[in-house]
Amino acid sequence: MPFPKDFLWGGATAANQNEGAYNEDGKGLSQQDVMPHGVRGPVTSGPTPDNLKLLGNDFYHRYKEDIALYAEMGFKVYRFSIAWSRIYPTGEEEIPNEKGLQFYDDVIDECRKYGIEPLITLSHYEIPLALCRKYDGFRSRKTISLFARYARTVLERYHTRVRYWLTFNEINVTLLSPLLGAGVLTPKDELSASERYQTAHHQLVASALVTKIAREIDPELKIGCMAASAPVYPMTCDPADMMKMMTLQHDLDYFIHVHCEGKYPYYAEKLWKDQGVVLDISEEDQVILQNTVDFISFSYYSSRVTAADETKYRTANGNIMRGLRNPYTEYSDYGYPIDPLGLRYILHYLYDHFHRPLFVAENGIGAKEELIPDGNGSYTVEDDYRIAFHRSHIATMKQAIEEGVDVFGYTSWGPIDLVSAASAEFSKRYGFVYVDRHEDGSGTLQRYRKKSFYWYKELIAANGEERTDHE
Repeated sequence: MPFPKDFLWGGATAANQNEGAYNEDGKGLSQQDVMPHGVRGPVTSGPTPDNLKLLGNDFYHRYKEDIALYAEMGFKVYRFSIAWSRIYPTGEEEIPNEKGLQFYDDVIDECRKYGIEPLITLSHYEIPLALCRKYDGFRSRKTISLFARYARTVLERYHTRVRYWLTFNEINVTLLSPLLGAGVLTPKDELSASERYQTAHHQLVASALVTKIAREIDPELKIGCMAASAPVYPMTCDPADMMKMMTLQHDLDYFIHVHCEGKYPYYAEKLWKDQGVVLDISEEDQVILQNTVDFISFSYYSSRVTAADETKYRTANGNIMRGLRNPYTEYSDYGYPIDPLGLRYILHYLYDHFHRPLFVAENGIGAKEELIPDGNGSYTVEDDYRIAFHRSHIATMKQAIEEGVDVFGYTSWGPIDLVSAASAEFSKRYGFVYVDRHEDGSGTLQRYRKKSFYWYKELIAANGEERTDHE
């Protein structure tokens, strides 16, 4: 059984990782502009020269070139985010920034010119820094209404040209990194469990409110949630390991359940009690949460392993979600588990539990890479490991579809080299397109097609039915 004929193949990027132009055309600062070393580094008082996210890969000035490359690969969909701080620089202006709105008009029109469906994320780890400083991001209820106003502005502007929307990127990351996920400048270790869960509650209410607003503007829009997924395996068949696995899996389910069911899951009360969490949930909140999503999207990079006593085992590397080292998987150069079957598993798990169509919003492998001559007067990268990674994951996604799971799209992360969210480095490359930019910010910004570029182009042209006579 082939992929559905209208399957959405493409790639995904984030404004704060690829646009650059952080201070052009009226854009305000976001929390990313004071995080020069990613999620684990210090927060600075302002932009610093070592923050590569200020530069990105210069998509702001090169979007036509990049979208043309995506069209050459045959993209059916391009997932990108809008920088909230381009539209409302401090988050509290009465009038949106027209130059910011016009930029996304131009990006959307460029996509439509090639028949590429835009899929827009409203908040991809990007909140106006002024709101982070004044309200501590989504710790404050005030930020809910400000986010809703921003969302209404762009939904009203673009709804006739953009059908698919996501509210928050990897919303479950807020509990792990309140700064990255929710713009909370107060250090995580100074926040109580109640404060962290209340912040997450405010985001969940904001997400549901924007879902309601979107449907009022245009009932034909499709609104999805987006979560970071890393299926959890027990290290052994010890029942205690199984229970630990279930508990960690609930961390993901907690957010998706609210988006799909309009209320907190059955285990939430016990979870809150065990952690001393007391939440302010108003009757109005409960009504708003009933605005549920049309589909579930998620990122998948690797699985993770847990045990009741984790001290007995080695740990593995990972982006934000990390677990124990799995003896049955291969590992990337960065120490991430490579687990294609985990994608098939999580597709079944999510569809079985939540009964919504699924969209694989991020999947990819980062590596340090060097350009080599391509024999035709230009340069390329021989990234067979990337081809192997995507080939194996797409194969297990196809199996899940054959087994009855409703999956309607796949966007690789990121189709072009950009700045890492976790570590803010440029040398960790994910793209099918190489960008000549280096850790010191130098480089020509020239784009070069990697070997994987041509592989993905052929795969899309054949709607996932890869040719076997050559690479």
